[in-house]
Amino acid sequence: MKKALIAMSGGVDSSVAAYLMQRAGYTCQGVTMRLYRNSDLGMACHKTCCAETDAEDAALVCFRLGIAFEELDYSALFRYRVIERFAAAYEAGLTPNPCVDCNRFMKFDTLLEHALSEGCDKLATGHYARVGYCAESGRWELRKAVDGSKDQSYVLYMLAQRQLAHLALPLGGYHKDEIRKIACEQGFVTATKRESQDICFVPDGDYAAFLERWRGKPFPDGALLDNAGREIGRHRGAVRFTVGQRRGLGFAAGVRQYVVEKDMRRNTVTLGPESALYHSALLAAEMNWLSIAEPAGPIRATARTRYHQSEHTVTVWPLPGGRARILFDEPQRAITPGQAVVLYDGELVLGGGTITQVEA
Repeated sequence: MKKALIAMSGGVDSSVAAYLMQRAGYTCQGVTMRLYRNSDLGMACHKTCCAETDAEDAALVCFRLGIAFEELDYSALFRYRVIERFAAAYEAGLTPNPCVDCNRFMKFDTLLEHALSEGCDKLATGHYARVGYCAESGRWELRKAVDGSKDQSYVLYMLAQRQLAHLALPLGGYHKDEIRKIACEQGFVTATKRESQDICFVPDGDYAAFLERWRGKPFPDGALLDNAGREIGRHRGAVRFTVGQRRGLGFAAGVRQYVVEKDMRRNTVTLGPESALYHSALLAAEMNWLSIAEPAGPIRATARTRYHQSEHTVTVWPLPGGRARILFDEPQRAITPGQAVVLYDGELVLGGGTITQVEA
């Protein structure tokens, strides 16, 4: 008997994932991870993924499908492995992607181990991507979703072979409108539910306010600098800015200015023209080679340095210590330390890592 644990976020995608796995012949059970409580974060009852009401919606879907449901409290681990890493990265001047860490440490580590302990063959999620096995290479592969506008392969680059072997992504071959249609046909309460577009624990998008609540302290103001290092104004905390930002700078000039650099040690934010945002190379750490083994030498690929970004052609040089140097054929705008760089060969996800440094 095939058995699957379905990660239920309380949204339409995971609801239909459960239905599709059941239709494929799996005995299914649903689970929602309690990652935080709004009151713990000083938030009102926002509608986000993993919000307190979402478990109720997931339970209703499971009831309709006639499958078991449970809620697991992983809030302490989430605080340590995701929120603390997010806060520390921002304080270090980086711009992190906590969804990557949530996938890495929560869904495909902690929850997968729970699935295996329950005797499940597969852990299924509502991500838009595809998993398959390549007999020629003897490796499991991750590929982009059929629906390019919903493809989530970028936030799954950190998976390991063992995790891919137990992962089911039933939505990868569908378009979003097809998923909505299936949910409506099945009468799921989640069929018309709005998607969350923000970080779940910062639903209003005000990262600085969240960090001040989380750390229990204000972040000091400091100098706004021009490209020559001259002070041209004051900022209200460097954590409020990210590379490439144009709005909310608190500085008026005759030409458009952008954040081109942050120095957290000196507590300065440097502004400059858009031309200063373009760079041709980056260094990445914590490289995870996913669908292929780590190359022995340089390879050609395409790369994304942000979630919803078109890919650009690169040459990748693997370096010792799980690092890589990535050179773009053409300069790229606002490559940001802390974000992920993900490498592709067509639809195939080769791997990726965390951007640590930008080179001219």
